[in-house]
This record gives sequence, structure tokens and C-alpha cells, in this order.
Amino acid sequence: MPDTSRHLYALSIGSNRPLSARLTPPRLLAEAVRRIGALGDVVALSPTIETPPLGPSRRRFANAALLVDSALPPPAMLVALQAIETGLGRRRFQRWGARRLDIDIILWSGGRWRSSDLTIPHPAFAQRDFVLRPLGAIAPDWKCPPSGQSVRHLHALLRKATYHRATRG
Repeated sequence: MPDTSRHLYALSIGSNRPLSARLTPPRLLAEAVRRIGALGDVVALSPTIETPPLGPSRRRFANAALLVDSALPPPAMLVALQAIETGLGRRRFQRWGARRLDIDIILWSGGRWRSSDLTIPHPAFAQRDFVLRPLGAIAPDWKCPPSGQSVRHLHALLRKATYHRATRG
């Protein structure tokens, strides 16, 4: 009988604001991964990619994805991840603004979760290249509920839509 007390999470992490001269965005990601490792086993980590900013921020982002096997259920994982964000300087001021660290739960081995403060799958992940590209490097075949489409397929659809928007305008 499988151990249902374990959960596999696909997380997206990003930063575009240094905490200090030593803790640049890529180093903040590395430190976040180290701290996330205390919550369970980091079973895969994507390469870090640099991406353009969204919204009013002008700073480029460092982004990555990781898979974490943990005993924590989704609400406890969210609280733990938010504590890591806060511990590494995250302050929630402006939506889409520059941030030291952002950690999102994208997918979960239990499928879907919905509560007042957490929705899994992440509601916007299929429209975000900065999530799908690194996640595709470590979990291309992970299927997203409810569509059943793999991360690889969702990324291909996004690239195709982006290409068509670029060539039309």
C-alpha cells in the first residue's frame, strides 16, 4: 500500500531584488532551495533562468523550479514557504513589483486543492513561460488537473500562442 502521508510538490521560485551585495537574486534562489530542503527532500532542481520582468518592475528575474517530496500537507507547506519568503526579506507591498523572493506551489501529487488562501494547480501557471520553462526541465510529463495536459504540452501551447501574437502585431 502506498504511503499517502507523503506529498510531491512542484514549486516555482523567483527573485529580482537582492537582499544584499552577497545575496543576489540567483543566490537568494539557492538559499531558498536550501531552506526548502528542510521541509522535505528536494528531488529535482531546474537550472536557473533569467526572464524579463512583468508589470511595473524593471528588474530582470532569476527563476527556477523544484520538486519537493514532503510529509507536509498543502496548508502547512504554504505556511512554511511563506516563512521562508519572509525570512529571506520578502515584503508584500505591490502586486507585480520587484521582490526579493517569491515561492509558489504550482502542482501537487494530490491533484487539486482549494481553500481561501491556496489554489492548486496555481491558477496562472499555464500562462507563464518563467514557470513552465524551468518546470518542463524537471517534470515535463507531470499532468495538470483538470485538463490532463502535461507541462511539456502546456509550454508548447504557450509558445505557439506567444508566437502567433508576435507575428500578428
